[in-house]
Amino acid sequence: MAPTAQAQKRANSGVPAPYKEDSSKGPMLRWQESLPKLPVPPLEKTAERYIRSLEAILKPDELARSKEAVAKFLQTEGPELQQKLIERSKRPDVKNWLTEWWDYNAYMAYRDPVVINVSYFYSHKDDRQRRNNAARAAALSTAALAFRKQVVEGTLEPEYMKKLPICMDSYQYMWNCSRLPIKEADYVKKYSYDGDNQFILAMRKGRFFKIPHVGKDGKQLSTADLQAQFEKVLATATEPASTPIGALTSENRDIWLAARDELVKDSKNAKALEDIERSSFVVCLDDAKPATYEDRARQYWHGDGKNRWYDKPLHFIVNENGTSGFLGEHSMMDGTPTHRLNDYVCGVLKAGKVDHGDATAKSDLSTPEEITFNTTDATKQHVAAAEKQFAEVIASRDLRVMNYQGFGKGLIKKFKSSPDSFVQMVIQLAYYKFYGINRPTYESAATRRFQHGRTETCRSVSNESVAFCETMESATASNADKIAAFREAIKSHGEYINAASAGMGVDRHLFGLKQLLPKGAPVPEIYKDPAYAYSCKWFISSSQLSSEHFNGYGWGEVVPEGWGIAYMINEDSLNFNIVSRNLGCDKMQHYLREAADDMRDVLSTELAAPKAKL
Repeated sequence: MAPTAQAQKRANSGVPAPYKEDSSKGPMLRWQESLPKLPVPPLEKTAERYIRSLEAILKPDELARSKEAVAKFLQTEGPELQQKLIERSKRPDVKNWLTEWWDYNAYMAYRDPVVINVSYFYSHKDDRQRRNNAARAAALSTAALAFRKQVVEGTLEPEYMKKLPICMDSYQYMWNCSRLPIKEADYVKKYSYDGDNQFILAMRKGRFFKIPHVGKDGKQLSTADLQAQFEKVLATATEPASTPIGALTSENRDIWLAARDELVKDSKNAKALEDIERSSFVVCLDDAKPATYEDRARQYWHGDGKNRWYDKPLHFIVNENGTSGFLGEHSMMDGTPTHRLNDYVCGVLKAGKVDHGDATAKSDLSTPEEITFNTTDATKQHVAAAEKQFAEVIASRDLRVMNYQGFGKGLIKKFKSSPDSFVQMVIQLAYYKFYGINRPTYESAATRRFQHGRTETCRSVSNESVAFCETMESATASNADKIAAFREAIKSHGEYINAASAGMGVDRHLFGLKQLLPKGAPVPEIYKDPAYAYSCKWFISSSQLSSEHFNGYGWGEVVPEGWGIAYMINEDSLNFNIVSRNLGCDKMQHYLREAADDMRDVLSTELAAPKAKL
């Protein structure tokens, strides 16, 4: 019997039968409803994996105590909580048993400033055709609008992981929305994509301007039109804002809320805030000229604290010298959607595959409307305090960028290693060289293969990774010993990150079980055990996103004694963004380089020598 059209289409797409296409949802969301739900891991398996993760970081007496607490949990509260979690996961109204709890606790209820603590950045490689800042801003905007059009119309092709479609739900939080400060827990407000919301928020010297990206004829403005509008903003905003309201978004969320409440007492200010928040996205025209990788990273990660609206999810940042980058707000979107956006934007511009429209700007373009505020003495005091707080926070952070040119994934694959596992061992070895010990490490593992999936923790420190570091630093170990230890370490890492990506990690499961404790109920010993808090104290927070169009990306550390280490693995190079609270980023940079060199030298002994030419 001949295959049906749908079966043939599925065969052509390579997506297996359990996934069902729903064409009524449009191309972007056609797989969405058939994505599997996030599973609830078997309780015994989580307990086993948890104990194994503790073995690498605890002393024997501490480990014995933890084993007792875990055994007691398995015999008492654990099974009942597990059953409740399974029942929650099966509810038809719950797409993902974790989402509501995680978004609330990890992001919306978080009260520290989003900048530094939540935000992340990408640094673009230079566009050598557009050194002028207005030209660069216009080109970036045109490419971003091309991507936006696909999202708005639902025609964007879904992302795939190992040939399987993954969740596209978070794309709804990309355009025309903003995080808002609310008592106890923030929320993200979404606005319609059309009508008078179709404008770019341009910022210059702490001032705000509306640039409509659709003309009076209903058509998108050309790149030349947009450049003319950005040039008008630059010509108008020659002086900085006397009271840069954007600085308020760099504050603690409750302080920002109090300042916002003061602002909205004036109806003009309430309207101004709504205009900012409903804009399609933000383009920041900064008056800086960053040259080094570190200068650029700082410009995109935090800037001067005034020419940003940190609650907006998308900031394209363009400097006086035409360099550019991106700042993202993390609460409802992880890095992968905005990575795709930026990779697309930079890629189509470099390849000349974006429609720039007419080469000459229209003569009847209206001057961009400036958004202004009435400011009371109380608001001015709030802004001054925010600027002071921001300066103190920035001064407390050190940052280094290491663009390692020794090798990249091309050579790593010759070593028969996963590139990600390899770099995780570089980080572990560098930390061991620095401190003489390994401590709890977080690596982000994507769970977007599930409905409303976001991330799970890969606990990168294992018995095998510790043994690898000790063997590498041993004066008596042979290269064969070191290679054998490396193989065991990357095998262990690969097993854990694959399990985490499959929803079988430790951290989200234990978190979910704890959420189901009745109000006022005694806290189980497993959670009171000091090892639980210690094993979740991320002395290293790490993650990988790679693009040939970026020269850096990163974020901040998550504990005062910790490190934020973002990395990119390109074909012939590695890039590390290293952040800490002045713990010595220059030394960590040195040890990362040394670790990468050491591992290359050891593993190269295993490669066959090239045959001599006769």
